[in-house]
Amino acid sequence: MAAVVTENGSEDIDVLPSGLAFISSGLKYPGMPSFAPDEPGQIFLIDLNEQNPRVQALNISDGFNKASFNPHGISTFTDEDHTVYLYVVNHPHMKSTVEKFKFEEKQRSLVHLKTIKHELLKSLNDIVVLGPEQFYATRDHYFTNFFLVLLEMIMDLRWTYVVFYSPGEVKVVAKGFSSVNGITVSLDKKYIYAADITAQNIHVLKIHENWNLTQVKVIHLGTLVDNLTVDPDTGDIWAGCHPNGMKLLIYNPEDPSGSEVLRIKNVLSEKPKISIEYANNGSVIQGSSVASVYHGKLFIGTVFHKALYCLL
Repeated sequence: MAAVVTENGSEDIDVLPSGLAFISSGLKYPGMPSFAPDEPGQIFLIDLNEQNPRVQALNISDGFNKASFNPHGISTFTDEDHTVYLYVVNHPHMKSTVEKFKFEEKQRSLVHLKTIKHELLKSLNDIVVLGPEQFYATRDHYFTNFFLVLLEMIMDLRWTYVVFYSPGEVKVVAKGFSSVNGITVSLDKKYIYAADITAQNIHVLKIHENWNLTQVKVIHLGTLVDNLTVDPDTGDIWAGCHPNGMKLLIYNPEDPSGSEVLRIKNVLSEKPKISIEYANNGSVIQGSSVASVYHGKLFIGTVFHKALYCLL
């Protein structure tokens, strides 16, 4: 087991089949702690095939405003030519955009290709890409003022939604969530899994030919569920969770927020099996937001703290 320093968080992780993993770091988010509030966010790369993997900050091409980079959820797409594209939810000046990058593996760098904006792409949290510039994204709150966001959650207004984006069509495809957060897709690309963090559950949604989503089931977890990933070998869901939401919002280094990773097996069955795969009181990592697996190894990211790399 080893702690991997990413300076200022590792909020989301996306692992390629090759074992290269992208990490979004440096998130500034209303109400969340930040250990480096004046520094821009970064994308890190780590090779999970290495015996002692080390993180590397990826250079970003000129022409992109790196000073205001505030990365949140990320997702990769690999085309038929094996070119890897990284899509990043960005919050420059607390707004929401989606940034599209091309990954240059030899140079270990990102080339910024475009900024995607739309009136429905507001207050975004996470993203999952299914095709060239085709993605689902989650809007996790309606208000922009932090205190109104808290009121929104307390009153359970359920104004948040999942949006589908393509160059030809942008639309809300699922709504009625308290605070929809992490999102991912099943291995067979038939279902979307979306986390509702304040409702403490995961929604299983069926994808239709017109990209609309309909609910299949809800899996209640009993903890604040953040980002989701899918096990590339089994199809199980891995969820980074927060066992104590108040400790996450009100940071106290003497009594930090804990971390929890859940695994959900047999997702589509009547009784999915839910197991705790990692739990810590904050002495090792604080505020776990995502967990990814690769060849028997578990990689856990956090909102504002270190990342953890360990054997299963």
